[in-house]
Amino acid sequence: MSATTDKIRGNWNQIKGKAKEEYGQLTDDDLAYEEGQEDQLIGRLQQKLGKTKQEVKEWIDSL
Repeated sequence: MSATTDKIRGNWNQIKGKAKEEYGQLTDDDLAYEEGQEDQLIGRLQQKLGKTKQEVKEWIDSL
């Protein structure tokens, strides 16, 4: 399991709040996360934020 996955699962509400704070255009639907859906979540964030997969993962890890 990656650090990104651990961080998403372990602190999801905190991460979601910080993401919405930093990127106001994100909605609850954009940030919907269910176990095993990390790639879909990362993809939605990539599309919405215009960042690469690696950039999104690094951003999540920095939270």
